[in-house]
Amino acid sequence: MAYNSPPYTMRINFNRIGAAGLGLGLGVLLAACSIAQLVVPSNLALGEPAAEVEFTASASPSPQPSFTPSATPTASPTPTPTLHPLSIEWLRSLEFPASEVSVEDSLDSGANYSRYLASYRSEGLKIYALLTVPFGEMPDSGWPAVIFNHGFIPPDEYRTTERYIAYVDGFARNGYIVFRSDYRGHADSEGVARGGYGSPDYTIDVLNAVAAMKAFPQADPARIGMWGHSMGGYITLRSLVVSEDIRAGVIWAGVVASYPDLLTRWRRPATGGLPPTPRPGSWRGSLAEMFGSPEENPSFWASISANSYLADLSGPVQLHHGTADTSVPLEFSATLYEQILDVGGTVEYYEYPDDNHNLANYFTTAMQRSIQFFDRYVKGPPG
Repeated sequence: MAYNSPPYTMRINFNRIGAAGLGLGLGVLLAACSIAQLVVPSNLALGEPAAEVEFTASASPSPQPSFTPSATPTASPTPTPTLHPLSIEWLRSLEFPASEVSVEDSLDSGANYSRYLASYRSEGLKIYALLTVPFGEMPDSGWPAVIFNHGFIPPDEYRTTERYIAYVDGFARNGYIVFRSDYRGHADSEGVARGGYGSPDYTIDVLNAVAAMKAFPQADPARIGMWGHSMGGYITLRSLVVSEDIRAGVIWAGVVASYPDLLTRWRRPATGGLPPTPRPGSWRGSLAEMFGSPEENPSFWASISANSYLADLSGPVQLHHGTADTSVPLEFSATLYEQILDVGGTVEYYEYPDDNHNLANYFTTAMQRSIQFFDRYVKGPPG
């Protein structure tokens, strides 16, 4: 089912909702005006540094991907004899024990919620996080929660209380606990920041954040959603095919392509749009040197791509992307939308004309839709 009208493009799949759910979904869309007014600070921009910009995106929206994506099987690939730590099956083999969420310091409160500097444990490391808890009488089962996955920020520049302020506020003021992990090696978190795409570390930190929130006394362990931006979108998609504890996921401008497409389709502007050449020592170069190209070793590259496991998504997915994004290709989100449809998943997809990597021009609209989506699939009753 498609809805197309300025100033955005919207595509929704109701395959798993049925007639009753369709009515509910349309009702929620019509109720957008009831969402609390969001105040966007003037310093909203969160642009990723040029060193992380690996694509020159087309400024023209396209309802379909403008390239033919690399083949990504919808069934689980044949496992390699020894599972690579980036593989989805290896992540699934791990245990994520409940960790206590410790409040390290109280911060200034938001409009209707408390804010804290908190910490939890991930693989023995102390990981810091921003925690918000709504004011008022807690529901009997606890508050619904959003695990919030930020995009790339140089680890030595990252600060727990900086950036994404309006994003966190949007969910926190609408009755959600927000738990924003710093990831290891960021700010005061222990460990080494080894990057998002060549190491499973950040995904492990987030999956441990899910386990910690399930054990948090004020959170409802059965009502946990996940939001991610850019690199955080990559983490969110992987988490959704690994953990069954995440009711729904929302991804803004996500790095959500398969690894073969990350290898060949994520281009640097300085190269004039040519595919990147894997550099020795980079995650691209290291993986290609060890395992060969996607053409030479398709089973390996499929095994580390979340896109190969979309039939196992733990819940519905909502995608947002600006057509003028020069950091992450619009086609990544458009292709993922089609891939989720192909396996019968529930997915919504929005494009925002001439908007950037942070969706700064249509921030309020995108945030309202994200809140409505979580209200429907996380805050609402199961099913």
